[in-house]
Amino acid sequence: MSRKYYAPTGGHPGQDQLLTDRAVFTDAYAVIPKGTMRDIVTSFLPFWDKTRLWVLSRPLSGFAETFSQYIMEVSPGGGSDRPEIDPNAQGVLFVVEGTVTITVNGEDHALEQGGYAYLPAGQQWTLHNASKEITRFHWIRKSYDAVDGLDRPDVIITNENDIAPTVMPDTDGKWATTRFVDPTDLRHDMHVTIVTFEPGAVIPFLETHVMEHGLYVLEGKAAYRLNQDWVEVEAGDYMWLRAFCPQACYAGGPGKFRYLLYKDVNRHMALRPST
Repeated sequence: MSRKYYAPTGGHPGQDQLLTDRAVFTDAYAVIPKGTMRDIVTSFLPFWDKTRLWVLSRPLSGFAETFSQYIMEVSPGGGSDRPEIDPNAQGVLFVVEGTVTITVNGEDHALEQGGYAYLPAGQQWTLHNASKEITRFHWIRKSYDAVDGLDRPDVIITNENDIAPTVMPDTDGKWATTRFVDPTDLRHDMHVTIVTFEPGAVIPFLETHVMEHGLYVLEGKAAYRLNQDWVEVEAGDYMWLRAFCPQACYAGGPGKFRYLLYKDVNRHMALRPST
């Protein structure tokens, strides 16, 4: 089934636009609305050709510290033969628009809209846009927390349309999660999933937990409870949550509300600063 995900296109607002917007940064959460993703805030990376990106989040002391998240925009003919320069960084790619070719272990894979790739730390890979259209995808990176006795995870390349969502208990199918990784596979120390709410569905309690979150709204709109505030979010908005920020959701419709979700999992809590 073909889906339509929101992806930013940049541009620059006119002088007649109001200054007020929904952007907010607090000590517990941040909301980065789609309207802030303009040309003026794009970045570039070493060894990437015909590519720019929006940085949605990065490790920030005293806030969310485990991950970074980008929206990559690769023009036709662009890409990289050396995309990742940190040997300890694992990554997840999720395509929201267009098609890219990722080459892993000598094999080419076409990642179309909804395409997902998990790339373990130290894995050699390349990415190129051989199409005639701009491609946009999320790139979520986390330093891998290795555990003695556990192997590193394998490469995973799939598409969300090939995975049956897991329905949350006692929700009559109104709340479901598309899981790209087996939650019981303890080799993984991060999960990136897609959460779907049908119109009228809710998170019926204030989730308060140790996992940090990045939530990018792919489709629809909702009212989201963050700490003590209710905020309205829509497709293209990004929510960035530190550990233990209370959160809940009401998806009022008229269509589905869906978001790409990051969280850190499956590891002991560090009892001393890393050296």
